[in-house]
Amino acid sequence: MSSPLIIHPQGTVATLPPRLFGSVAYYALLARFPAVYIDYNMRYDKRAKQTHRFAICGNNGPLNLTVPVSRPKGAFLQGNLRWSDILVSAHGEWWDTIYTALCSAYGRTPFFEFYIDRLRPAFVPRPLADIEKLTELSRFADTAVRSILGLETINAEAPGTEEFDYRQTDIDALYPPRPYWQVRGDSMGFTAGLSILDLIFNLGPEAPVYLHNLKNKK
Repeated sequence: MSSPLIIHPQGTVATLPPRLFGSVAYYALLARFPAVYIDYNMRYDKRAKQTHRFAICGNNGPLNLTVPVSRPKGAFLQGNLRWSDILVSAHGEWWDTIYTALCSAYGRTPFFEFYIDRLRPAFVPRPLADIEKLTELSRFADTAVRSILGLETINAEAPGTEEFDYRQTDIDALYPPRPYWQVRGDSMGFTAGLSILDLIFNLGPEAPVYLHNLKNKK
């Protein structure tokens, strides 16, 4: 394997929960494996906000950006609702709110202009009818992030072994953050626990090097 980030042998599969523009720790973990299975069929839990929410560093500190979601018609009568059933809502024109927030937060970073066009399709206007599945948006976001980072991790067709099942793991606790340069670092100090987008916009091509050097908490 050519990627220095992959540390597990060929054939090893990690099973991960779905995330929308997941955290730096999430991608530090993903990058260690030659293949991952992202379980979009996990049972729907409205408390699992990371599935449709991600954090950035705004002008006044950490800012959570949320894509509103809705259940399909009749879902209240159905059991075993999965994240793959959940729809993206058009409520509040969230795409404009999120895109504006990203521009405000990272417009002055060195690499914003290099990458934002590759992410822009995630924030185009949605139709009035709620027909887009959250999994479609999540898959696009994940594909775009891996492409920008140059990650060679591929998608597996089935979960891995129990040893590498991270669906119920606090992934952020696995990789304690190490400070990196942030556009507001001089005035606000280092802000940890943010979306991978923060790392990408601030470090650009150096982002994979940071992921490589991030150490797993034993």
